[in-house]
Amino acid sequence: MSQLQQMGQAARKASFALLNLGRSDKDALLAKIIEGIAASEAEILAANAQDLEDAKAAGLDAAMLDRLLLTPERLAAICADIETVRGLADPVGEELESKLLDNGMRLSRRRIPLGVLGVIYEARPNVTIDVAVLALKTGNAAILRGGKETRRSNLALVAVIHRALEQQGLPQAAISLIDNPDRGLVTELLKLDRYVDMIIPRGGAGLHQLCKEQATIPVITGGIGICHLYVDKSANLERAVDVIENAKVQRPTVCNALDTLLVNQSVADTLLPQLQRRLSEQVRLLGCERTRAIIEVEAAGEGDFDREWLSLTLGIKVVDDVDGAIDHIRTHSSDHSESILTEELATAHYFAASINSAAVYINASTRFTDGSQFGLGAEVAVSTQKLHARGPMGLEALTTYKWLGVGDYHIRG
Repeated sequence: MSQLQQMGQAARKASFALLNLGRSDKDALLAKIIEGIAASEAEILAANAQDLEDAKAAGLDAAMLDRLLLTPERLAAICADIETVRGLADPVGEELESKLLDNGMRLSRRRIPLGVLGVIYEARPNVTIDVAVLALKTGNAAILRGGKETRRSNLALVAVIHRALEQQGLPQAAISLIDNPDRGLVTELLKLDRYVDMIIPRGGAGLHQLCKEQATIPVITGGIGICHLYVDKSANLERAVDVIENAKVQRPTVCNALDTLLVNQSVADTLLPQLQRRLSEQVRLLGCERTRAIIEVEAAGEGDFDREWLSLTLGIKVVDDVDGAIDHIRTHSSDHSESILTEELATAHYFAASINSAAVYINASTRFTDGSQFGLGAEVAVSTQKLHARGPMGLEALTTYKWLGVGDYHIRG
């Protein structure tokens, strides 16, 4: 048995130990994790600083460095998210429906944990805590495989989790970390179907494709955002500029940041110069031919409208109408997050009904697609697929259900 198989076996056994934990036990465990992060802040930040130093030396881009960075403020935000999860109801054991059959048997559906999660992610040490907390709150074990860029940070964070588990009398194998950077272990994890119930990749398109092609375990895909915002002819243009700036600039290195702006032709002459004045000093603007006839920006090249920028770059396209915007989104979107700015209720409803992305907004920034913003406390991933879960995956998304039949020594005739 390989080391990873042993890890899987231990995780499966640990998941059984979590099955009968009540909400008070789980919330006490999360409180211990919060205490541990606070007590170990210096060690966590020191480990993260080493990871950052190595990442800079390796030439990682600004987007990756931002994702990797931990600060006292970010650790405080992580702890606040854990506290939010503590305050949420435990979905495990929830009765989804119940009915009395004609034969007198009571049949119900109840939420149960998925079992063991396999989560593969890159330069995001916060994911280590997010996944662990959501998994433990729902009675799931997890095997984590972070990127080599975050190895020291992840080890420091998992050490905190392991101490909390030990303090609560629970097996440390409930949360396991693969700290070996060997990529062969990812492939092995994808085939560990004897012990792992779901694979959740958080990374680029290459990682998602690898998981879909090689996993013998169900895979939740998502987290790649090619996000759009359409400015309709009736939009309040002054307020629209504020929303566009927020969607692009507030944190450009994340999956819900704006990638492509679509502008109705009837307002383009007014909006685009305003937007250029606001953004040109900090955002690289790329435009279609109709955009470049109005403002002087770089030409959008082939494939630029199919890119998740993860940087201060914004593609702009002028469209004839709302149908032109919908057609562009259907062609180029990753089904993550889209938004419309409009003062016409009928147009808003038409846009919302026509777009099937995981999150659709009316008069709001795309930056809200986030587990914390949705009141989920944290998220394991943002799913863009249509089965099982969509959008930010919180507690309920980490459960399935079982049928429970209660009879009186019933036999089938």
